Amino acid sequence: MTEPSRVFLYAEFQASKPFTEAVWTEANPAMRTVEGLISKTWLSGINTHSVGGFYEFDSIGNARAYAEGMLAGFAKGANACLTVKIFDGDVVATASADMNSPYFTA
Repeated sequence: MTEPSRVFLYAEFQASKPFTEAVWTEANPAMRTVEGLISKTWLSGINTHSVGGFYEFDSIGNARAYAEGMLAGFAKGANACLTVKIFDGDVVATASADMNSPYFTA
């Protein structure tokens, strides 16, 4: 199986306070050092205090290393359960471009 050149990671954990009070200002500088991280879009659950993100990575290995390392550490520090899913960005490229995804151009 060929490894995809684009990998998307979805992550979410339950926080005890709203996103506006979250530690993203501290997390962003640390995340900028993550190997293979191309971008992150922060996510905040409506009326749930869940916090997460939609990430783009250059490889499965780098996405997995982030999930098992820094991301797991963030969740542990928040005493929260973490949900992570990793997706193949290559197989969905044509369909996503057809839907005007900002991550793909037609």
